[in-house]
Amino acid sequence: MFDAALNPRRRSVLLAVAGVPFLLTACAKSSGDAGGSGSDGGGDGSTLSIGTTDKVTALDPAGAYDNGSFAVASQVYSFLLSTELGSKDGIPKPDLAESAEFTSDTEYTVTLKSGLKFANGNPLTSKDVKHSFDRQLAIADPNGPSSLLENLDSVDATDDLTVVFHLKGKDQTFPYMLGGPAGPIVDATVFPADALLGDDEIVKANPFLGPYTLASYKLNELISYAANPDYDGIFGAPKTKSVSVKYYADSNNMKLDIQQGNIDAAYRSLSATDIVSLREDSKVTVHEGVGGEIRYIVFNFDTMPFGAKTAEADAAKARAVRQAAADLIDREAISKDVYKETYTPLWGYIPDAVPGSGTQFKTEYGDGQGKPDAARAAKRLSDAGVTTPVKLSLQYNPDHYGKSSGDEYAAVKAQLEKDGLFAVDLQSTEWVQYSKDRTSDVYPAYQLGWFPDFPDADNYLAPFFTTGNFLKNHYDNPEIDTLIGQERAADTQEQREAIFGQIQDIVSAEVSTIPLLQGTQTLVGVADLEGVTLDSSFKLRLTPLHK
Repeated sequence: MFDAALNPRRRSVLLAVAGVPFLLTACAKSSGDAGGSGSDGGGDGSTLSIGTTDKVTALDPAGAYDNGSFAVASQVYSFLLSTELGSKDGIPKPDLAESAEFTSDTEYTVTLKSGLKFANGNPLTSKDVKHSFDRQLAIADPNGPSSLLENLDSVDATDDLTVVFHLKGKDQTFPYMLGGPAGPIVDATVFPADALLGDDEIVKANPFLGPYTLASYKLNELISYAANPDYDGIFGAPKTKSVSVKYYADSNNMKLDIQQGNIDAAYRSLSATDIVSLREDSKVTVHEGVGGEIRYIVFNFDTMPFGAKTAEADAAKARAVRQAAADLIDREAISKDVYKETYTPLWGYIPDAVPGSGTQFKTEYGDGQGKPDAARAAKRLSDAGVTTPVKLSLQYNPDHYGKSSGDEYAAVKAQLEKDGLFAVDLQSTEWVQYSKDRTSDVYPAYQLGWFPDFPDADNYLAPFFTTGNFLKNHYDNPEIDTLIGQERAADTQEQREAIFGQIQDIVSAEVSTIPLLQGTQTLVGVADLEGVTLDSSFKLRLTPLHK
């Protein structure tokens, strides 16, 4: 449990993943044996090729908050704290940091390792750290991760190796933030303080600090990574000197290439049917790891039917539309028919593997037992004075969340229209444009997925439902902001979980989003691929991969 009697310099956080409690110690010292020095230059001279259907939005950490971009960032940038390879508990440990600790309830102090430098030769100092976080807050790009730092008040560089983070309020999750999408440390001499830097300029400047640098870069076509000989972090020297990542428009071609040995691994995203069939192929191995991924529908509170900026604006009618849609969704059918149960129903906002999960969308919607209920949906709409069928524009993405998204959203459309309560205009847009449109009020309702930044229930609530959340869907509830602050400052896990329940009760009644499915991590590799690590960091680490 949390121990309120602990000295704030040794304050700890009791969290859990997969139902197993673990202790996050906020005062940590570099162990010296977690990652290795990388002094041998990294790699054994071999190469690997990896395929993906993911898409990169931007290389600048302030301009991207998506899995495809972070997959690159986590290889070429470094973080103050990171999760060790193979971690089952997700506890962040010192990486660039020599030590990191709460020095008061609202002050977190980090001491950097000495002698670190970027791949371009520039030394790493506390000024780079301060610059990295200051620019996240200053730029606040709508497609960036600055919303994760909403509790960060200011950052001081007190000497060349010491950084002090000043928080607005007590926040037991802050150490996790330092290892997440808002946490990459960038070179202050390269990255502007108040504007994003273009991909080509970043590659040319070589401002990388991670286990790999970018040897070549062609956006969403091919990336070549080269082991960084100066890397001195938690993950150790890369086992493979050169790694290329090929970006596929069609997962069918990626499946064919992994079967024929043209690539060594396929990671995100093969269809459920492909995964089932590949399990029977002796030439490859299907690796599965701890999950945390969720899939869901977002409503734009301004532009959805009866939204705040529509000609027929009516908050009560808009809520009835959202609730009726929730009554009509059949998650079990989508799980079975579309995903062959490689995804399972998600009944609340927090997945089953994380303490604090709920079942509000099972008990409060449909028939109260997980099945749809058209009569209940019809009554909600009728009671609110909504004429049916409700015309709903629904957007999905065909390339970022896997090709089964088309079947998934065809099923959603059919379920909503089955009893004549909705008329759905279903459209799709590819990810690079989609990621811009969704924050510009283009889509009244649309698909998103979530790959957690860290394994705690807070990460499934705060980024979605606090004021200024990354969804940019105009949902705003001050009570939620207050409750988020309370759970972060709570002294026991029991107190936190009670607050998680309150938050989910409120938001599920308002239906800012409709949770659909939850899944696991999956990688398909050639038979002799070793070092696959799909752990509680929820990231694919390239450093241990080798043949």
